[in-house]
Amino acid sequence: MIEIEKKVEFQPDETLLSKIASKYTKKDIELIITDNDDIQKLNAQFRGIDKATDVLSFPYEKMKNAPLGTIVISIDKVNALAEELGHSPREEFILLFIHGLLHLLGYDHEVDNGEMRSEEEKLIRLFRLPESLIVRSEGK
Repeated sequence: MIEIEKKVEFQPDETLLSKIASKYTKKDIELIITDNDDIQKLNAQFRGIDKATDVLSFPYEKMKNAPLGTIVISIDKVNALAEELGHSPREEFILLFIHGLLHLLGYDHEVDNGEMRSEEEKLIRLFRLPESLIVRSEGK
C-alpha cells in the first residue's frame, strides 16, 4: 500500500503507482508530495546539499514488517520538468516515483553499471511513459 501525504495540491494516479510498486514489493511505501522549499530543507539535512531536488528516497531498516521507505517528490520540479520536456506533470510524477522506488530497493545509478537505468527503461516501456531523467542523461 502507498500511503500518500500531500503538502501541496496534486492528485497522483494512485492506481498506477500501486501497480508499479507491486512489481517489486509488497511492503508499504510512504509518499510525500511537497514543494521546492520543503525538499531543499530535507536535501540539506540528510544529504548536505542545500538546494531543491526532484525526488528523495529514504529506505527503512530491513525488518520483517517494516515499510520499504519514504519517497519525497517536489511538485515544483515535476511541473518544471514536465513543461521543459513536453510531457504531462502526471507522467513526470510517475517517472520520479519510479526513480525513488528503485533507490528504495537499493539501486544507485551513481555507482552501478547501468542496472538502475535498465530497470527504469523496462518500466517506462511497460507503462508507456516518456524517457526518465536517468535515461535522458545517461542515454546520451
